[in-house]
Amino acid sequence: MTSRLSPEDQQRVDQYLSAPQHQVERQPFRVWLLLTLIIVVVIGMGLLSRLLSSLVL
Repeated sequence: MTSRLSPEDQQRVDQYLSAPQHQVERQPFRVWLLLTLIIVVVIGMGLLSRLLSSLVL
């Protein structure tokens, strides 16, 4: 894909993106942690709703 920027603008963009604050090391995505977190939240909200329904009824 060709750039629609002029060479000077493309050079400025490349220089901006190569700055140290834009070179952050990212941790690998952990699927199992996300899945565990979702399951814990769903179970917790289910238990909270059962508790609230027993207090109301």
